[in-house]
Amino acid sequence: MGDHVATAEVQIDGTAEEVWDALTDPELIKKYMFGSQVVTDWEPGSSIVWKGEYEGKSYQDKGEILEFDPCQRLKLTHFSPLGGGEDVPDNYHTLLYELREEGDNKTRLSLTQSNNASEEAAQQSKGNWQQMLTGLKKVVETAA
Repeated sequence: MGDHVATAEVQIDGTAEEVWDALTDPELIKKYMFGSQVVTDWEPGSSIVWKGEYEGKSYQDKGEILEFDPCQRLKLTHFSPLGGGEDVPDNYHTLLYELREEGDNKTRLSLTQSNNASEEAAQQSKGNWQQMLTGLKKVVETAA
């Protein structure tokens, strides 16, 4: 892998607590992450698994929770067999979600994915994550 980084961000009409709920509640995650079922206890050192179907193929992505700082920061690793490659540490990405309240009921959510193999891979990931964040934004703003 490489040191290419993908960053996506969105401003959401909602509190940091509402955005955090959308990031960590399996029922809400399912709504914006293509129906993914997430299994974890959110404790640092614990595993996280995403299961579902994408473009007609079943998948099971996995990773580990690295940091869990409610309403501020969530850091985890992520490996997807759909991306090709072996299940080895070099093929895991690190995902960092950061929340920042920006005044009147607005929260900025940024997502950084490191360890992309190339600038092209980073740009593709950025597009995918931006789409996911836009879906999360809709979930939070629709519920408010």
